[in-house]
Amino acid sequence: ADCAILIIAAGTGEFEAGISKDGQTREHALLAYTLGVKQLIVAINKMDTAKWEEARYQEIIKETTNFIKKVGYNPKTVAFVPISGFHGDNMLEPTTQAPWYKGWEKEIKKGTAKATGKTLL
Repeated sequence: ADCAILIIAAGTGEFEAGISKDGQTREHALLAYTLGVKQLIVAINKMDTAKWEEARYQEIIKETTNFIKKVGYNPKTVAFVPISGFHGDNMLEPTTQAPWYKGWEKEIKKGTAKATGKTLL
């Protein structure tokens, strides 16, 4: 596969369990990298259960950045997107639930080109 979408639950306790030492999120990121998946997108799901709080979103990005870096991914080349799969928020159309969210940006050519967007797809 050329690309993988790593879906992380934003719910309290769910995210922490996923990135813990034996967590599935950590395992899936490592598996994707080991299988040669070069492009990673991180969808932070269940933002509705986190009341679309920017602080929670930023906390998850910070923690996720640390562990994907250890796996081998360059966080500058990863798009982070807050979503609510249950409500369909920020999947195809920009959400109105997160006025603080300005969109994602990622490096596509080392320091020379960037890609931007708002939604997951």
